[in-house]
Amino acid sequence: MALKASPDDQAHLLELQAIDTKLRQLDHRAKTVPEIGVLAGLSNEADALRSERLDANGAVEDARLELGRVESDVAVVEARITRDSDRLQGSSSVKDVAGLESELAGLRKRQSDLEEIELTVMERLETLEATLSATDEKITELESRIAATTAERDAALGAITGESSHAAANRATIAGKLPADLLALYERQRDRYGFGASFLQGGVSLASGVKLNESDMQVIRAAAPDDVLLCPDSNAILVRTNESGL
Repeated sequence: MALKASPDDQAHLLELQAIDTKLRQLDHRAKTVPEIGVLAGLSNEADALRSERLDANGAVEDARLELGRVESDVAVVEARITRDSDRLQGSSSVKDVAGLESELAGLRKRQSDLEEIELTVMERLETLEATLSATDEKITELESRIAATTAERDAALGAITGESSHAAANRATIAGKLPADLLALYERQRDRYGFGASFLQGGVSLASGVKLNESDMQVIRAAAPDDVLLCPDSNAILVRTNESGL
């Protein structure tokens, strides 16, 4: 037996379809708010900067260890110079004095070389620390941008959620007034084909945007007002009014 429903109930399907279309649009908007793309780009930047910081921090630590080793070597040489100088002052042996003076000359040369290396490492460490500090500043600035963009995204999604909740409440009100069998058919067609109801306006089914041919229009004209018809193009419930061109 063909489904029957009053023209008024069928007309309410257009309200339901309008809300469902809006809900689908709102869902698309929620997935494509600009801030989502911006955050993805900022997140990639942050990952790259954190990788740079890891490398920069490793280089600083290596330079500090190298400087510590050089400073330790300098301290050892200085201690030996002090020891040999004291021994030289207290020695009366010509042979011992000659040996100590030769050793001191070698130690002072070693001290000079080490101090030059120490200066080079200190300069390199200063440069590396400046790079690390600059990277930290970039990360801090980027994290601030991420926080601000996240807040903007959340605000946009909050507004969309509010619209969706309001639309969903209206949908529930309209759906609650419809006959169960009519609503079930609407939901089934919408799930299968994307549209549950289509307005026939001037012979055109708005769900498909296609003007129905004359043979289809003859079938529609012959149908009773409470007959529930399906659009031959969109498979949605075809809603007829005085504007349908019948």
